[in-house]
Amino acid sequence: MSNSGEGDSSRTATGQKRIYPSALELGPRKKPTTQDPLVHRGRHFGRAVHAFCNVPTLLTNGIVLLSEGGGDTLESLTVDERKEFAAFRELLRAVPGLESRLLASSEEEVVEIGELIQKGINGARADDTKGMKGAIIDWITPKGQSLSPHIPRNVKSGRGFNHERTGALLCPAGLDWTNIQTRTKLMNGEIQVPGDQWPVFLYADYSYDPEDPWNGLLRSGLLVSAYKHIFTSPSSVDQEPKATRSGNARIHGMRCVTKASIAYVATQTRFSLTSAQVFSRTDLITDSERFYSSIMELLDDPDESDEVDQLITWWNSRQIFPLYTTTERLPSKNSALARIRQKRAAYKELHDTHRDS
Repeated sequence: MSNSGEGDSSRTATGQKRIYPSALELGPRKKPTTQDPLVHRGRHFGRAVHAFCNVPTLLTNGIVLLSEGGGDTLESLTVDERKEFAAFRELLRAVPGLESRLLASSEEEVVEIGELIQKGINGARADDTKGMKGAIIDWITPKGQSLSPHIPRNVKSGRGFNHERTGALLCPAGLDWTNIQTRTKLMNGEIQVPGDQWPVFLYADYSYDPEDPWNGLLRSGLLVSAYKHIFTSPSSVDQEPKATRSGNARIHGMRCVTKASIAYVATQTRFSLTSAQVFSRTDLITDSERFYSSIMELLDDPDESDEVDQLITWWNSRQIFPLYTTTERLPSKNSALARIRQKRAAYKELHDTHRDS
């Protein structure tokens, strides 16, 4: 019996020694994978900036505007063109070195860059759709109870208006789900629900006040759970928010919610409640792109800025980012840090006095 040293070995057909890993060594957990940085950046862009844009076209049109003077030509643009250019500028800020890279690239290379970013957007959306498919069943099931009939975590056919619980949540604000005729028409499709007719689950306590339609809008507990699931971590849904928690937000340096991220989470939540099998921007039944766009139109409306600012503050300070603040943080009075800064300021003042004298 020969001694094979570190691990076993044998000869290949060509006479070369084949080395087998030792059974006493754990080895790598999985094969190392590499992801293009543009794909990585695209994942966050789709979640936090714009979920449904055509990135190659966005880049092509953006480069044209840059060459024509960029911001100097904004006054001549339509509202939609301004929004598109704003998204383009956000993408440039999100990807270091992208602007110079684009300006030095050929048309074909620009398209390739756009396709990589688009791959990230589509991949993140697919991952979030898959992850929320089962998780949302836990969130809508009352604690200590079960849904009747049961909704499997991996099956969507029994959701939407086909089920009492999901139907009540998807019922358009202003309609009465408890009304038998309304419920029947929603179930059999006699009442078609376009994307800009928002479901009641967007509202806090699932309660809509037609006299005050802003009251509770985009503040439901279901949306908060979905936001935490996507941006902080699935495990954070049932736990108190912590500044040290790792997740998509921290990975990408996200320290406050964006209007687009709220719209994205609302869109993912709505789709998870429906019976639709495949997330498609062109699906006229779920009408997801129109739903997303209609929320963004409201949040971007200058006339609604006061309400939107209050909404963003509510999300930041009370729900997702507990350390969020719009004011400068001063060291606590009488703390060691405060005392050090006082001493440093006094030293600088004394030094400056001597230098000037």
